[in-house]
Amino acid sequence: MRYTYFAMAVTSAETTTRPIHRIAKEQLASTGFLLARLGIAFKAKAIVNCEEAGFELYDYGVLALLAEGARQTQSTIADSLTVDPSRLVALLDSLEKRGLIVRQRDPQDRRRHVVSITAEGKRELGKLRLLIKRLEEQFFAPLDPESRKALHDLLLHLATEIDPRCAFAGTTQVLPGPPGPA
Repeated sequence: MRYTYFAMAVTSAETTTRPIHRIAKEQLASTGFLLARLGIAFKAKAIVNCEEAGFELYDYGVLALLAEGARQTQSTIADSLTVDPSRLVALLDSLEKRGLIVRQRDPQDRRRHVVSITAEGKRELGKLRLLIKRLEEQFFAPLDPESRKALHDLLLHLATEIDPRCAFAGTTQVLPGPPGPA
């Protein structure tokens, strides 16, 4: 038996109904596929919510990183967020124009800039945190608190194994390079 589901697509001018076409069973059996699909869905909602509040999603990442206390160089921020350095410059320009961060020459190396969050940046970060928290509450509403925690713990464990930047939260670690000749 084949089921056809319908979704309501709401536009500013009208409400339309369109069928929902199911995902292949093979893909639904793939944990990686499901994780990617949910990640894309969450990110898309986060982008929309941040833009409606006058921010880019990366603004949240920059401000959250800087709020942890350490002044960061532009290159460490770019690496932490996996943002192209030229793209990061535009993000930092925007945040600086709004008074949310300050950039200063690094006294240790005049070629570099160090970036710090301002008091206004901390206030705006508070708004972004609430926005993301509400989105998480909505997105994960089908799960009870115990299941949410279990999911988070599993994802954090996996993330720390796969992405070294997750494993060393709050510390600065130099990762070993590739092994030398044997």
